Amino acid sequence: MSPIKLVSLMVLASLATGQAWSQTALMKQAQGLFKPIPANAPPLPGNAATPAKVDLGKMLYFEPRLSESHAISCNSCHMVGMGGVDLQETSLGHRWQHGGRNAPTVYNAVFDVAQFWDGRAKDLEQQAGGPLVNPVEMDTTEAHVVEQLKGIPGYAAVFAKAYPAVPDPITFDNVRKAIALFEATLITPNAPFDRYLKGNEKALDANQKEGLALFINKGCAACHNGINVGGGMYAPFGVVERPGADILPPGDKGRFAVTKTVSDEYVFRVPSLRNIALTAPYFHTGKVWDLRQAVAIMGSSQLGAKLSDEEVGKIEVFLGALTGDQPKIALPILPPSVATTPRPKP
Repeated sequence: MSPIKLVSLMVLASLATGQAWSQTALMKQAQGLFKPIPANAPPLPGNAATPAKVDLGKMLYFEPRLSESHAISCNSCHMVGMGGVDLQETSLGHRWQHGGRNAPTVYNAVFDVAQFWDGRAKDLEQQAGGPLVNPVEMDTTEAHVVEQLKGIPGYAAVFAKAYPAVPDPITFDNVRKAIALFEATLITPNAPFDRYLKGNEKALDANQKEGLALFINKGCAACHNGINVGGGMYAPFGVVERPGADILPPGDKGRFAVTKTVSDEYVFRVPSLRNIALTAPYFHTGKVWDLRQAVAIMGSSQLGAKLSDEEVGKIEVFLGALTGDQPKIALPILPPSVATTPRPKP
């Protein structure tokens, strides 16, 4: 038996009897597996932040005129104030098309190893440009993004302030960079679990601690670990038992579409569990709306464990402790269109 599992079993046994040493053992084990979210946004390599760049990124994040229809913004699918998701199985895009996968939360995405379910974008900057040119999502082009923004006179001064040393600052690359810098600020620190990891024993109640011990002991933490309680690796969906075709459609082979490597069939980026209580529906298909059901499916599919109703309930209670302080974002005032601004296309 591995040392981690042995300690976990001892923790579970002693939690029931209330032994004080078990609380210390559980906290130390958790601190070795997980890290608290910092209070401030982390820096992005090669993309230095300034207040002017972040302000520009916020404007562009909420700017529907970046889409061909002038009806869809980044916030349409990753809503600030709604857990960073859109509460849909799959997002609604250009001409009422539905995307192929559930929209992951933008909150704390800066801490993920890569972006999108299949990891096709290495970072937030690369991710920010993807939906803009995707024909199912915003359906524009890199050239038209620049044309559109240059056709809105008020953006000239905003870009110039953000990129003062650049003669022609309205570029597609600067759009991506600015949006990424704003998205990097969308973090949710100070969850009860964060306070617990920092040494506050009382930040979790007894039920949440039992759920944490189960989460570790049952093997959930093998993939869902680190600062984001997930998001740091790739894993096959259905390691032990594949779920039904509604949850794991045979036509979506996940990361295989990116790498063309057979071993990557049905492999996906492990999702972060931060704020998971706010981000239903679950999985890349968005077919599961009940967090308890999602926990049970993961137990059988990934771990080969049939979790009891009591165990599922305790893990769900622990997952509720991953909800942090939500970003408070004032909506930006966007510059108006003029007679010569490019018009929306149906």
